[in-house]
Amino acid sequence: MKIGVIGLGAMGAGIAGSLLRAGHAVTVWNRSPEPVQALVAKGATAAKAPEEALGGEVLVSMLANDAAIRGVGLDGALLDHAATGLIHCNMATVSLALARELAPAHAARGLGYVAAPVFGRPGVAAEGQLLVVAAGAADAVARLQPLFAAVGRRVEIVGTKPEQANLFKIAGNFLIVSVVETLGEAFALLRKGGGDHAQFQEIMASTLFASPIYQGYGKLIVSEAFEPPGFRLVLGLKDVNLARDAAAELGATLPLGDLMRTHLDEAVAAGWSEKDLTAVTALIAQKAGL
Repeated sequence: MKIGVIGLGAMGAGIAGSLLRAGHAVTVWNRSPEPVQALVAKGATAAKAPEEALGGEVLVSMLANDAAIRGVGLDGALLDHAATGLIHCNMATVSLALARELAPAHAARGLGYVAAPVFGRPGVAAEGQLLVVAAGAADAVARLQPLFAAVGRRVEIVGTKPEQANLFKIAGNFLIVSVVETLGEAFALLRKGGGDHAQFQEIMASTLFASPIYQGYGKLIVSEAFEPPGFRLVLGLKDVNLARDAAAELGATLPLGDLMRTHLDEAVAAGWSEKDLTAVTALIAQKAGL
């Protein structure tokens, strides 16, 4: 397939690399040139402007937030340059409001739109082992199967409306941040009593909580490996706020979300925005007097 990729942060670059390995023709664009050059060395074509990434069959976007998507024009003006019949596969975590806006903006121009946010950190993206959660028109989703096969170990179709995939992703990220919060509190409690939190993490993550999230994030917290970030703390805050906004819109409550938002806000105020999400556990430890 002829695929354009816009947004080459750690996740987007990994996705583009996986597409190249699978034999797809990939054109890449990013605001900063370094990741573009790295992918060109692997066989990608560099787009001089974002419009050039919309000349194929599919556009993949992996931008940080709603503002970045609007900033590049994917909510309107940039779509006017798309090739006929292009499908935009948005793999980023965006708000429900933007998801509902993007679908008709594409349809009005005869373009397809599929939301396909992913679960996995940058190393998983680079290995093509992401969990892909997709929603959109059945024919558009079907056409994207070769792309999904290149970047994911598992693909789940969760609806025909793109925002259904976004809500799924928001809820999933809410779970991830809550695990980090509870691990930080449990470790702080144990340490205050003189316990070995590394031993605790190893036992819990290999028995009662034997899952990649508890294993991977637990090790990061124990080792205080907060840099370089795999998932920036500021993005964790964004996702918690997306969950809170969705809850307000849908008439649900997220009391834990309020607590997590407070802790993440405090970590941002401390200058930790660009550290890994797990750095918030250092704040929790400080609050415990450690």
